[in-house]
Amino acid sequence: MGIRESLSEEKSPSFLVLGYGRSHHGDEGIGQAIVAQLHDLALEGVITHCDSILHPELAGRLATADQVIFVHACQMGDAAEVRVRSLDACGSETPGSAVPCSGHSCDPCSLLALTQSVYGHSPRAYWVEVPAKDFSLGDSFSRIAQKASQDALQVIEELIQQV
Repeated sequence: MGIRESLSEEKSPSFLVLGYGRSHHGDEGIGQAIVAQLHDLALEGVITHCDSILHPELAGRLATADQVIFVHACQMGDAAEVRVRSLDACGSETPGSAVPCSGHSCDPCSLLALTQSVYGHSPRAYWVEVPAKDFSLGDSFSRIAQKASQDALQVIEELIQQV
């Protein structure tokens, strides 16, 4: 799928919705697919970004957002539902402190910590975990992930409307 994004240059976005996961590993790509659907809705004040992994270079994008929503596949049981977790930056006591990002990839909390450390600001953050089952090579999604994608899209829209 590659990177998809929309950005208004007139003002900082209030929301950054970031879908990530390898798109050719079955359900792992569901985060990107959900955010691509959200992108097509063209919601005001929302920028979307899809990537295969979370990487340190995304900290600059996070620094411009008031709120960020991470969307990613999560292996769960068959009856699992979409989960939303509120996140905090981890490992960032003061600006310039060491941050637990390793190499070229980060987890959401570490990316928030890096953003706080480098830019002195970390947006309010949520992690939308989408039930997934099949992470094998391929471009198709399991029935569980397909159903959950619609639920996740609704959850994301509700988070955005709460502001």
